Amino acid sequence: MAAELHPRSGKLIGLSNSNRTAQRNQPVQEFNHGLVLSREPLRDRDVFTVRIDKKVNSWSGSIEIGVTALDPAALDFPSSATGLKGGSWIVSGCSVLKDGRSVLEEYGRDLDQLGEGDRVGIQRNGRGELHLWVNGQDCGTAASGLPSRLWAVVDLYGKCTQVTVVSCEPPPDTEGEEHEEEEEEREEEVAPASPGALMTEACRDHEDRTGALVLPTVPALAAVMNGSAEEAPEVTRGQSRPDKFPNNFESDTVLTEHQLFDVFNNAIVSLYRSEGEGGEDLGIGSDSSRGGTGSSNGARGAGGNDNGIGGGAEGGSSTNNSPSGSSGGTAGMSVGSGGMTTNDALLFHEKCGTLIKLSNNNKTAERRRPLDEFNNGVVMTNRPLRHNEMFEIRIDKLVDKWSGSIEIGVTTHNPNNLDYPATMTNLRSGTIMMSGCGILTNGKGTRREYCEFSLDELQEGDHIGLMRKASGALHFYINGIDQGVAANQTPGVVYGVVDLYGMAVKVTIVHNHNHSDRLRRNNAIMRALSPDVGRPRPALSLTPDPEAPDRLLFHPNCGQKAAIIGDGRTALRPHATDDFNHGVVLSNRPLHSNEVFQVRIDKMVDKWAGSIEIGVTTHNPAYLQLPSTMTNLRSGTWMMTGNGVMHNGTTILDEYGHNLDRLKAGDTVGVVRKDDGSLHFFVNGVPQGPAAWNVPPSVYAVVDLYGQAAQATIMDDMADLPPLPDDSSEGPMAMSPGSPCSVTGASAASDLRFHQLHGTNAVITNGGRTALRQNCRSEFNDAIVISNRCLRDGELFEIVIQKMVDRWSGSIEAGVTAIRPEELEFPNTMTDIDYDTWMLSGTAIMQDGNTMRNNYGCDLDSLSTGSRIGMMRTASGDLHYYINGVDQGVACTGLPPGKEVYAVIDLYGQCVQVSITSSSGPLDNSLCTSNITEKSFPIHSPVAGVAHRLHNKHGKNVVLLGDGCQAVRVGGYAHGIVFSAKELKTDELFEVKINEVDEQWSGSLRIGLTTLQPPDLPSCPLSGLSPSLTQLRSKVTWLLAGSEVRRNGVLQRQNYACSLDRLTVGNRVGVKRCSDDTMHIFIDGEDMGPAATAVAKNVYAVLDLYGKVTALSIVSSTVVEDTESVKAPSLSSDSCSEGEEDTTPCENEPALVPMSMAFLENHGKNIQLSNQNLTAARVSSYNQGLLVTAQALPRQQLFQFQIDRLNSSWTSSLSLGVIGHSPDRLNFPSTACCLKRSVWLLQRDSVFHNSLKICENYGPNLDTCPEGTVLGVLVDANGCLHLYVNGMDQGVAAQDIPSPCHPLIDLYGQCEQVTIVTNHVPAVGAESSDVRCQGDMEKADMVDGIKESVCWTPPPEVNPNKTCEYQALCSRFKELLTLPDGYFNEDAKYNLCYCESCHKLRGDEAYYKRGEPPRDYALPFGWCRFALRIKPHCEVSNTFKKWHIAYHGTSVGSLRRALDHSQLLAAESSSVFSASPVKVEGHGSYGEPEENSAPEREIPRVRLSPTMRYSGLEVFAPKVQFRDPRSLRCHHAQVGFQVCVRPGSYKVGPQSLGVSESLDPRFSNTEIEWITKEKGGTLLYGLLIRVE
Repeated sequence: MAAELHPRSGKLIGLSNSNRTAQRNQPVQEFNHGLVLSREPLRDRDVFTVRIDKKVNSWSGSIEIGVTALDPAALDFPSSATGLKGGSWIVSGCSVLKDGRSVLEEYGRDLDQLGEGDRVGIQRNGRGELHLWVNGQDCGTAASGLPSRLWAVVDLYGKCTQVTVVSCEPPPDTEGEEHEEEEEEREEEVAPASPGALMTEACRDHEDRTGALVLPTVPALAAVMNGSAEEAPEVTRGQSRPDKFPNNFESDTVLTEHQLFDVFNNAIVSLYRSEGEGGEDLGIGSDSSRGGTGSSNGARGAGGNDNGIGGGAEGGSSTNNSPSGSSGGTAGMSVGSGGMTTNDALLFHEKCGTLIKLSNNNKTAERRRPLDEFNNGVVMTNRPLRHNEMFEIRIDKLVDKWSGSIEIGVTTHNPNNLDYPATMTNLRSGTIMMSGCGILTNGKGTRREYCEFSLDELQEGDHIGLMRKASGALHFYINGIDQGVAANQTPGVVYGVVDLYGMAVKVTIVHNHNHSDRLRRNNAIMRALSPDVGRPRPALSLTPDPEAPDRLLFHPNCGQKAAIIGDGRTALRPHATDDFNHGVVLSNRPLHSNEVFQVRIDKMVDKWAGSIEIGVTTHNPAYLQLPSTMTNLRSGTWMMTGNGVMHNGTTILDEYGHNLDRLKAGDTVGVVRKDDGSLHFFVNGVPQGPAAWNVPPSVYAVVDLYGQAAQATIMDDMADLPPLPDDSSEGPMAMSPGSPCSVTGASAASDLRFHQLHGTNAVITNGGRTALRQNCRSEFNDAIVISNRCLRDGELFEIVIQKMVDRWSGSIEAGVTAIRPEELEFPNTMTDIDYDTWMLSGTAIMQDGNTMRNNYGCDLDSLSTGSRIGMMRTASGDLHYYINGVDQGVACTGLPPGKEVYAVIDLYGQCVQVSITSSSGPLDNSLCTSNITEKSFPIHSPVAGVAHRLHNKHGKNVVLLGDGCQAVRVGGYAHGIVFSAKELKTDELFEVKINEVDEQWSGSLRIGLTTLQPPDLPSCPLSGLSPSLTQLRSKVTWLLAGSEVRRNGVLQRQNYACSLDRLTVGNRVGVKRCSDDTMHIFIDGEDMGPAATAVAKNVYAVLDLYGKVTALSIVSSTVVEDTESVKAPSLSSDSCSEGEEDTTPCENEPALVPMSMAFLENHGKNIQLSNQNLTAARVSSYNQGLLVTAQALPRQQLFQFQIDRLNSSWTSSLSLGVIGHSPDRLNFPSTACCLKRSVWLLQRDSVFHNSLKICENYGPNLDTCPEGTVLGVLVDANGCLHLYVNGMDQGVAAQDIPSPCHPLIDLYGQCEQVTIVTNHVPAVGAESSDVRCQGDMEKADMVDGIKESVCWTPPPEVNPNKTCEYQALCSRFKELLTLPDGYFNEDAKYNLCYCESCHKLRGDEAYYKRGEPPRDYALPFGWCRFALRIKPHCEVSNTFKKWHIAYHGTSVGSLRRALDHSQLLAAESSSVFSASPVKVEGHGSYGEPEENSAPEREIPRVRLSPTMRYSGLEVFAPKVQFRDPRSLRCHHAQVGFQVCVRPGSYKVGPQSLGVSESLDPRFSNTEIEWITKEKGGTLLYGLLIRVE
């Protein structure tokens, strides 16, 4: 027949290539309507084969193929192949369906796993059997009894979008088989050769060739299984080989160990299935003297022997050389096994519990309303169980709400006559049930500890079975493992019964043809047969390695999506970009004590969140049915995931060590169980400290190739791995006081750890660097920790408080003790010790438990999270405390100077967790010059691009060379300040190298960041710049001088890192402003960590060639970028906002395809979902409105939703955040604040973690968000949570968010409905609605460039807070002014409110630039702007683009005159402060003369300012009192103008009010006032109103 497709097809199909290629149109939008059929009916033995050309990942499911008796010419095409009736057989996934109903599960290859290029075919052979072919391999019989006239069917379903017909002809190996089929049929009348016999003959033939016996015979295996190995007969060499072998058993084939392993498994499966359906005594060859011809005994075996193969076995004589005789014993096997697919198969009875719903041809049972009801879920089998018949079920679904779970057993009650009880254990007669780990007979416990497994601990996917043996013994099976005799003398007629109780919701009956069951049972049988169960493949090796039995490898039984290669050393997920889980692999044997199991990450994919997880488990891989992720296992398992540790699926340590989610390809992770039962993890060979205790000895190593981790290899060579640290001694890493410190300062602090001995409630993690109090909400003391060694004189021991709770009174206590840790009996609190101990508690200094002095310089009870506490004993015996790096003075004297003292921390009361900081170590953290060379650290290679430059404004003693890349101080020791040429971008490193030093001077290079704008400095370098960087205070400046961090000259932190005073020629120093608003200093490429926080965004790098450093050169580069594509510092975003690049990708940059998100079906009880689960509404009350998404939130993907409906009847409103564990079975409380496990919540303007407030005044108040507001959450690559409001990033809300996590929304109070935003929502800016790509920017966008590409005209933007009460109040005041409406813009959307909620909702920055050249101005926070109408003749779009923005404060009485003239006319102003008042002709009023007023007749001067903090002062904008006509309350109001000023028409000068304090941090008091005399030099832009 022609290999073509029929021209009639599904409605979305397009045919091409002479009807040989079919493509589904709209493959991303539609997943079905992709049916195609063959042009002509199939001929017998023809294989209709198609090749998969294209797939997409948008859907689940894939190609389906089969045959149908329906003529395509008259067919009404259904949406999918499974909808075909009237004689249709379809292979879907790994199931076979007839007319849409499943007839065979777990058949052949899983079609959903095939990829592009794979070939799949369908065939009807001459006997009317259906066969599936995958890549040229026959998958066996899928169905029988097919009619002769059939068309091939292919369904381009789900992921499969295009196929091409490649052939329609018989397979090559079937030529000339027509005459053989008759002979085969005659042979089948006797008996087919069993797989066991084929295996035996193949192995014997292979033995003849190689002389090596590889496998035992099948009868021998059967004898071993029945305990009669000594009676097992041998198969002689003279036994003839069967006439026909499978292809891989031809006589000239050399069998690989994999093929032998498969043969071995198949043989065991055949025997196992026969044993399961036949008698207990298999009887295969059990008595060689029992003869008889093969044919007669084979016929008997094929007859109706209820007990399986006993009769047929009699013909299996070892001396019978005929093929029929040798295989006669297996005829019964075939019949017996085939019986499970008949109508007599075990199903659930139609009569069942009141809440049970049956499906899947009564093979699946599910309890309705599982979150509301926990019982009435009893189901029974449709017929009594046969002797030795396995009744097995698979747990499909559990809920995490109730206690108790599934129960299973047998009963003598007929389901037709039974009045079903609520639970089966209520039945008091004829019932045996397994409940938990015990056995109940007639409702009463008869065996408490029947087995080691508890049914209550089983998970989804686990299997439970039972069997009544012919002897009357009842056995239960857990995941294929026989748990032994549960009861004797079980009645002969019993029904299987399952009680879907408590957590158990859904189960499915599993039949014996399930492939996963076979594998699991194979391993169980192999465990009994071979001591090498952990390594079956090496045991089968033809050339065994004598050292192999003890070598650590991966076990061949691995996750569904995993594969083992490289002789068992490498594990991978072959389709890592399609699936993120099912990648669990285990070691082939238990770990020895102190044996390190270490793997290297070979390959990563960047599609998923999360990464590799490692740990140990007590479960034998040969028995274990592997879960999708190892953390789902609820028994005998310890795993490190992220930077936490989980035991049996529950987190026991939150912040343990290095975050595994941040590892890259080439990194290594390891695990070891020590002799004392403690578990330790390694990251890149660095021990992370004890993670768990009391771990049993026989544990297997586990690696979960999850998320990004795609491949890992076992590292055999442990020689380079550092030994485990011995916490009880200083060890080789201890340093003498005189040893030089390293450049990082890490060596000095590396040996300072917490001791392994500690209080009862304390836990030491993170390699001894972190201590925490467990059960912190139920225990407040017994958490004393002590340093691992004594402190040296002058050595600082500093910790940082990382976590606190608000449950208790009192907090951390700190001090020193002369008691050695080994001799200390840890008390409840350290102040209970009555000798050799000095402690600071609150403000009290205590010695030996007695108060020595009160009111010390600091109060430990007042410290909060992030505070640092240090202590140091001087050489003279004085004890000093340091708070945040500042010395609090002498706390006490008289400490024994020569006696050892240890640092002590008492995690008491509110203080829960602390970590040792990098500042711990010798207080004089100076560097030895001999240690600092170019090779001290890996050389930082500047990124390719344009080299950084220095600005041409600099200190008077500096000369720039090399096109601004080098700076030389030519005289003196000071006046050497230099700046970067441009503002630094986020995460951009500015780095210099020291070229020359002059040792006659003290001091050295200083480096930092400043908000000072070098372009604004005077052109003459001799004035306007401080002589040294520490004196630069006109703008906010952060700097590192020596080892001290200062802000505007004020000390912020001591002992930050290595001292810059010790740097010499060749050393490199850099500074970076990171995305979390911190300043980092780099020395020779090494990040010294955060030096300062809350650093402004628009900053320049600043350096001071001070003291001995006289010359430097730039070694860093900026990223290559087209000057046309630099983002403008527009009013809608940050200058060069990187966050905007993520949400607005340019055309020339590949955009990440975001994962589609929808709400989960599991939600609060008052929630109703619609719109394909994209819209959620609260239908009653004010709470019970919790929502989570069905999909986990990938890193760097923004999840957004819109507020659709608010109800003002309630108070408060929605909250949102993320939850760090699976919500599938979560029982939602009434509100989100009741969630207390791995939850981060944004509520009002605060951030909560596990219901505890961790941050205030973050972002806008969510209670004020109006309808239409778009809110979103994003977790960045560093695990930081961001809130987005109308597309604007509000900054980091929380850190260390786990992966995966799910977005969480609480529709509380006013918020009643939200909808997920599925397309990109443009960011709402402060003054520009133009959201553009970089490629759309102009040269005008350059900060130092010619102009800004920001449209000058007011933006078409609506104030996001439509219900802002403050804006409404200001509007009512404006109405009281009775100003004509003609002065104002008719479109209210140009009016902007700058109250705290509104400007945060828009994501406004405090400062922006405008004009040519660009000049800063501040947004008028606290004011409300009403846009004025611009005169058409002003030609706004062209003339005033380059003007600057300024403000003018005025009085209410002067508003009308200014508006009439559209100018700020000083003579017409009634304000005596806004201009220099003079006598003007034509007017009869005079102003009050000022002290420095200009002479009469001189052109008046108008005062402006770039900030309303100056122009809005009451001296410029007098307050007036008014009564609000709505509330009748009295308020004070001020007015002013936002104006545009022509550049060059004004003069910048100092403030004229005589104030000394800084009025605005961005503008110096010396440049905060602008004076203009030019008429027409200003344009009124908006009226500003502020109401108090």
